[in-house]
Amino acid sequence: MGAKQLGFSDYELTTAKKQTKREKFLAEMEEVVPWAALIALIEPHYPKASKKGGRPPYPLATMLRIHLLQQWYSLSDPAMEEALIEVPTMRRFAGIALISDRIPDETTILTFRHLLEKHDLGEQIFETVKAHLSERGMTMRQGTIVDATLIAAPSSTKNKEGKRDPEMHQTKKGNQWYFGMKIHAGVDKDSGLIHSVVVTAANVHDITPAAELLHGDEQVVYADAGYQGIAKRPEMAGKTTEFRVAMRPGKRRALPDTPDGRLQDLIETAKAHIRSKVEHPFRVIKQQFGFQKTRLRGLAKNRCKIQVLAALSNLFQARRQLLATA
Repeated sequence: MGAKQLGFSDYELTTAKKQTKREKFLAEMEEVVPWAALIALIEPHYPKASKKGGRPPYPLATMLRIHLLQQWYSLSDPAMEEALIEVPTMRRFAGIALISDRIPDETTILTFRHLLEKHDLGEQIFETVKAHLSERGMTMRQGTIVDATLIAAPSSTKNKEGKRDPEMHQTKKGNQWYFGMKIHAGVDKDSGLIHSVVVTAANVHDITPAAELLHGDEQVVYADAGYQGIAKRPEMAGKTTEFRVAMRPGKRRALPDTPDGRLQDLIETAKAHIRSKVEHPFRVIKQQFGFQKTRLRGLAKNRCKIQVLAALSNLFQARRQLLATA
């Protein structure tokens, strides 16, 4: 018997009088995720029931919901299977009745993720969510903040290959070395929503993929001191965009205590206040959704995951506006 196509809000919550944080979060996500658009996007690639009989595939809506649960709670494939067995709230959200329905095992959950990776559906999910937000008046056009954040990767060689992930590299930040990759993001300066995302190894300089983070219509771009010289790069030739890049910390500390020096310091403070919005989606991805260390090997797999996380981060940040217009 297939999983029932019921929304999370169609079920009664627990018998407890107080709604849990998980129940509240999932009830909100039930309302703000554009389910129909995402299912239509994936459906052409999803396996159909065989005319020769045999066990039918799980309903696409159930597998999509399970995949999003994995991203929101940073669960591995085996941990996701266990959560569906042990956590009634997650099971209800996925539309699974424990007694009558089969619960997808870790291999089925893995196969669905591979389907998304194979057909580059992570990027398409990200674009679909952007279009969904744009249709509801949340456009991202006036100005862009560019920045990058590090995501650690396992440095241990105690694995099947006996070596570290060859696509991950190390970089030094401050006095500390990090091994892993970088998420580079272009964020709207007003809404704080991600409109562009690029994934690279950790040793790629922040400025290298910066041009890919611009949608082309922004009038101004904000960036930290690591992006000094961005306006002079060949890929920026011909652009009329104004680049407001932070002053290097040492130069700022050396500003004279004069009216002009104090004015320059105030300008730097104002630029830093605007740039701080780029930290919001990074905080959601790394703290709210728990993605601080990757368990997947290779940049392609992680790129798909991060594109889905960027889409979910945008929905989470915009949830109040979306719920108000629902």
